[in-house]
Amino acid sequence: MQSEKFAEFLGVFADVAREGSFSGAGRRRGRTPSSVGRQIDTLEAYLDTPLFLRSTRLLTLTDAGEALLVRARQILDSLEDAQQELASMKGAVTGTLRVACFPTFGKRYVLPVMGELARKYPGLRLELDLTERLADPVAERLDLVIRIGDMADSTLIATRIATQTRILCASSAYLERTGQPAVLAELASHCLIDKLHGADLLGWADVLGQPSRAASSQPVFACDDFEAMRLAAREGLGIGYLPDWVVGPDIKAGHLVQLFAEWSTQPCARTGIHALRALRQPPARVTVLLDALRAHIGRPAGWALDAIEGDGDAA
Repeated sequence: MQSEKFAEFLGVFADVAREGSFSGAGRRRGRTPSSVGRQIDTLEAYLDTPLFLRSTRLLTLTDAGEALLVRARQILDSLEDAQQELASMKGAVTGTLRVACFPTFGKRYVLPVMGELARKYPGLRLELDLTERLADPVAERLDLVIRIGDMADSTLIATRIATQTRILCASSAYLERTGQPAVLAELASHCLIDKLHGADLLGWADVLGQPSRAASSQPVFACDDFEAMRLAAREGLGIGYLPDWVVGPDIKAGHLVQLFAEWSTQPCARTGIHALRALRQPPARVTVLLDALRAHIGRPAGWALDAIEGDGDAA
């Protein structure tokens, strides 16, 4: 078997292992299941060992298949890296752009930019992992991971793309019903919108000087989704302490009212939004995404309630 054919067959094998079926791999490659099956038969004959245990319902990797899959992924990744490195030297925007970020931020700001790039660069493929976990660009072979908050020391390259400011806010209906707090200490007697899991991830302890749930005897709406927390504030369920990129547009439109605007100027209420990458010299697809994302967000950011942003462009 010629080397270029072997690489192609390894790709088919990896797709079958990933999809768990010939039909799934065929859909990914635009081929019929029978065509994919013949290629696997040829690969097994060439290697003189079965790679899959086949039944009428599913395919399962043999021990030899498991071992080959590890090597196949390494080989295919190396080939893709080489192709993309050569393409980036020519400034070509091609390959697969893999990005991970928070779900709400990804849907609001990253996805529209990806749509723009897809229309501009037909040779570009896009993957967006919407996740709350701290994705690892190295282990997960991601081009970029967008993180919000203080950056721990690491070997990753961080590019600041914007600033996040926490905003205290509530709906007019809620404030009419309960009265508007005059001082921060009065927040403890109000319904507070908080994070469902994690140790005070929204930072209520900074505002109240103690853990939010311990400070409040009133019902607290808890959720793990920023978009849902924004809607909860608009519905009048309570007072939110949410990022300006989530609630800034609502406050500008009058759907929410900002409380204690001076609090948002405190250092603890502000943090950076960074794009992390492993490669010091990123491929062209990464550069165009970063440029387009910063242009889409604006400077100052379109969500900002003041002009004091201080967003940096340096890595």
